[in-house]
Amino acid sequence: MSSNGTSSGTAFESAGSASATITVAVIGCGQRGTNYAEYALLNPSSCKVVAIAEPLPARRTSFAKSHLIDSTLVFSTYQELLDASTETIKTIGKKLADAVLVCVQDSMHREVVEKFAEQGYAILCEKPMATGVGDCLSIEKAVKDAGIIFGMGHVLRYSPYTKAVTDVIRSGTLGELVNAVHVEPVGYYHFAHSYVRGNWSKEKESSFSLMTKSCHDIDLLCYWFSPAKPTRISSFGSLQHFRKSAKPKEAYTATKCLECPMERDCAYSAKKLYLDAVMRGNTHWPVSTIVDGIPDIENVTEALKKGPYGKCVYESDNDVCDNQIVNIEFSNGTTASFTMVAYTSLICERQTRLHFTHGEIVGNSNTFTVTDFRTGRSAIHRPKHEGGGHGGGDAGLMRAFVEAVRTGDQGRLGTDVGEVVGSHLCVFAGEKSRKEGRVVDCGEFEREVREEFRSGTKLGESKPSS
Repeated sequence: MSSNGTSSGTAFESAGSASATITVAVIGCGQRGTNYAEYALLNPSSCKVVAIAEPLPARRTSFAKSHLIDSTLVFSTYQELLDASTETIKTIGKKLADAVLVCVQDSMHREVVEKFAEQGYAILCEKPMATGVGDCLSIEKAVKDAGIIFGMGHVLRYSPYTKAVTDVIRSGTLGELVNAVHVEPVGYYHFAHSYVRGNWSKEKESSFSLMTKSCHDIDLLCYWFSPAKPTRISSFGSLQHFRKSAKPKEAYTATKCLECPMERDCAYSAKKLYLDAVMRGNTHWPVSTIVDGIPDIENVTEALKKGPYGKCVYESDNDVCDNQIVNIEFSNGTTASFTMVAYTSLICERQTRLHFTHGEIVGNSNTFTVTDFRTGRSAIHRPKHEGGGHGGGDAGLMRAFVEAVRTGDQGRLGTDVGEVVGSHLCVFAGEKSRKEGRVVDCGEFEREVREEFRSGTKLGESKPSS
């Protein structure tokens, strides 16, 4: 029996043996699905991708080829994969795989997680858990009812850097952690790509940027300060620059970068970001995300002419915050402040200061310096980068998830669905504070939304896709 109630038996047909190869189905083979699945290519004796669902033809074909997936287990939609699983369970009493990786668009997380949880699959869900409070609580219920292993794409927890920082915190060698100052420098062109032109640009179609970009930063702060719980939260932020009123006069009426007379002088030029990158031979992120297949001059040019990624950032219909601060008070009186900002040269290299009663940690996502006030000595720590995304966090999460599935032990992930929901509720409370202009009591907020969920009141659940 695992820590969240998962039992052995029919749940994981190939799991349980020390040498078992865990099989996974990948739902959504974009950037995140590809990054997580890379673990299987590097660790074939530990994990194997046996089925996929991906709507884009070239991406689907390339992914299936890379992982040598049988053509009968290559699907265009998650529903097709689910139907095949239903048939397999019905006819031979066995699922298609031990686990599924849910890497579809955020608004689809709830419906996909719920349906595969019902069939008994272990699930790793990309962040955020869901786009609405009700959806998060619905996923929590589905996971607990099914008694399955559940992992969350809070990859920051699993990098060698974060693990090393966490070890110092937990050791108590610097005394009590009293305060944290944590900054997420999104990056000027990263924000323009993802949150102005991209899939996370509009709250109605995805969610607010504190959730879609920074829910794992808030999760990390909650993790570091645990077992203390967030008690009060306040937040301020806005969409400051990426709007029509900020459009340079020299751009005149241009709505596309390829037609703009001042494109060469614009920091957010789509030609610079995508087309010039391809001309230099760069076919990786972010240009790889705007076409189906390998980027080249022709298909990228076509995408910029006809799609949202070629649109002027001042003419886009984005509405999410480009700068936001969050202040948190915890149950033991400790405090944390978090800043998410678009306007940085650094791309997601978090800057962190942790203040203890007897020392401090100052880090930059790659190295960190520990200073002990009692001895006056400082030491620089350089955790080994294991490669892959998020400083090795992607691989670290997959390793922990595969081990949890293999052993049937939720504890191998270092968290559970209840804790995941808790940090998401903190993010929702922060956004409530920003919108309402007041300090939010976190405990009261959670009690209210859980009561509304139990009573069946709608809490912004997403609609199932057609």
